[in-house]
Amino acid sequence: RAALGAWIEAQPSWSDFPFVLLTSRQAQADERNAPGELLGNATLLERPLHPVTLASAVRQALRARRRQRAAGLVLEERRRAEAQLRAREAELETVNATLERRVEERISELAAANRQLLEQIGERERVEDALRQSQRLEAVGQLTSGVAHDFNNLLTVVIGNAQLLESAAGNDERTRRRLANVRAAAERGASLTSQLLAFSRRQRLEPKPVDLNETIEGMGELLRSTMGGSVRLETVLKPDLWPALVDETQIEMVILNLAINARDAMVVGGSLSVETANVVLGEPGRPEEPAAGEYVMACVSDTGSGMPDGVLARAFEPFFTTKAVGKGSGLGLPQVYGFAKQSGGGVRIETTLGEGTCVKVYLPRAAGRATPAQAHADEGEDLRARRQTLVLVVDDDSAVREVTVAMLRELGYSVIEAGSGGAALDVLNREPGVDAMLLDYAMPGMNGAEVARQSVQRRPALPILFVTGYADLGALAAAGEERIVQKPFRGNELGRKLQALLGHQEDDAEPKVIPLRPTGSR
Repeated sequence: RAALGAWIEAQPSWSDFPFVLLTSRQAQADERNAPGELLGNATLLERPLHPVTLASAVRQALRARRRQRAAGLVLEERRRAEAQLRAREAELETVNATLERRVEERISELAAANRQLLEQIGERERVEDALRQSQRLEAVGQLTSGVAHDFNNLLTVVIGNAQLLESAAGNDERTRRRLANVRAAAERGASLTSQLLAFSRRQRLEPKPVDLNETIEGMGELLRSTMGGSVRLETVLKPDLWPALVDETQIEMVILNLAINARDAMVVGGSLSVETANVVLGEPGRPEEPAAGEYVMACVSDTGSGMPDGVLARAFEPFFTTKAVGKGSGLGLPQVYGFAKQSGGGVRIETTLGEGTCVKVYLPRAAGRATPAQAHADEGEDLRARRQTLVLVVDDDSAVREVTVAMLRELGYSVIEAGSGGAALDVLNREPGVDAMLLDYAMPGMNGAEVARQSVQRRPALPILFVTGYADLGALAAAGEERIVQKPFRGNELGRKLQALLGHQEDDAEPKVIPLRPTGSR
């Protein structure tokens, strides 16, 4: 009985095994022998029974059992399907996790590619900006160089004659004032040409180690007079400043130019600051900024109106200005940019609307020490020496030649002149007493370089000072800055350089022959 009960309990969930029991009325009366509770699915047939009844009961039991088995098969199939479904779900979860991981990886790759693309676009924009700037430089340079020589020759005549007439005017203040106006206007024209050449990086520079602190201190009175009494001027000069490799005259013009721009950007009562510092820069962020390295910085800052983004983006464009018509040429900042780049440095502008602007000019650090100012010799001795010096002036432009000869004679020199290279060589053959040659570079037929080569073959010790309105920067590179003076002559530059060249020649034990490469005349 116990074993049967255990077997019945162990049936599958779908199974309810049918039993057909033959019993008697007495057995049914005994509750202890009642099989219903033990067997569960039991059919009781009381004896005596009819065979048909027994057969019918057996058929019903078999039919019920077949239905149970069919239901069991269905349940088993459902369990298998559910197991397969769970396995498929697990597989799909794995696939989804893998897919999500791959999607995240792809998104990361696309984000990285997008960042690289944005960086490439930014770099391309910077390159395009640099290219456009280079094209502007080239266009302005070609335009300027095409007219600079003739224009500077004209200005040399105007300025030279104005200076000579001022000296001859004596006490006639009215005439002197008018001549001073003529000379000032011509010098502004020369400054305009210089600015164009500076922007296109075609001006000739004389870089040397310079102490910017001394330069700015020496400009103090000029800056104060230029700013007027309404602007407070302050200088913040760093001690132990590195020497800068720069053309001292040009950096003075740059600082003065920036100071004037700052003054015009401020209302009455503003403040102007000129600062120097040693800086070490990283990679540039804009085309006008210098390459990484060590630089000497000169910063001119103001408390003016500042620049909006649109103006800042065009600040270095030639002829772009926010000033009223006739108040500015639009060449101030372009000149600063061109000078800084040609010197091997760069520029950076920091500006805030309503607060002011700071223009930082970065100049390369010089390896040597700053060049000290040279002491001047006694004026009486200089004059006696000049009267005994015969200078040969060679220039194809008769007006320029005439004013140059007059200026040299005004300085006390004896002068002989020639209108061409061939005529100059004839003079050297006829006049052994020529002590120096003042030689125009750009002449038809034989240019200055060719005349100089043939002259030193005849007279190896002859000092030669080249005069040029504009020449290719490399054409006179071998001559040295001390042997070149640019038209129009500024102040006593012609006499100073000629005197320095003659004095240097006397100090040298042996003459120095300056090789010049052949080049076409301009």
